[in-house]
Amino acid sequence: MRILYLYLMFVLLILIVACNQNEKTENQNQNIKEVENMKLTSPSFENNNFIPDMYGANFDNINPALEIQNVPKNAKSLVLIMDDPDALKPAGKVWDHWIVWNIDPNKNVIYDNTVPGIQGVNSAGKNSYGGPRPPDGTHRYFFKLYALDTKLNIPNSSKKKDVENAMQGHIIEKAELIGLYSPK
Repeated sequence: MRILYLYLMFVLLILIVACNQNEKTENQNQNIKEVENMKLTSPSFENNNFIPDMYGANFDNINPALEIQNVPKNAKSLVLIMDDPDALKPAGKVWDHWIVWNIDPNKNVIYDNTVPGIQGVNSAGKNSYGGPRPPDGTHRYFFKLYALDTKLNIPNSSKKKDVENAMQGHIIEKAELIGLYSPK
């Protein structure tokens, strides 16, 4: 009888733990759903489609317009990083094209050829937008937007790694847009 009692208590304990785990998973899923709302798009190109030539380094070399939606209400600033992971083979590293921080979280459009915040140093060593210019084949250009719970207090001599380090523990949400570009 005592063994049966212990067995039933053990089963009951397992059921309680399982219910608590399901509740935690549901809460985590709910939190993830709440965080998937921020969007980054462009009127100049669709996600995973080609970026028009005018935004390339060999042409007008200006940043494309970007549209931002559903920034979390508690965001204090935004960070935008544009990089090319496909440059790893030809350049030996991910090529950073544009690093901008302390963008106003109420900004819902970044217009063509504008500077929306503080610009850091890109892989070409410049504090500016550097348009796509892949040395080989079609490359993917990732526009990554981060909503932060703070403003960053770092110098404009900062590079992407410095910005990423400063953002640690402050990222509320992230959105991403991918553009393609081929050599011209």
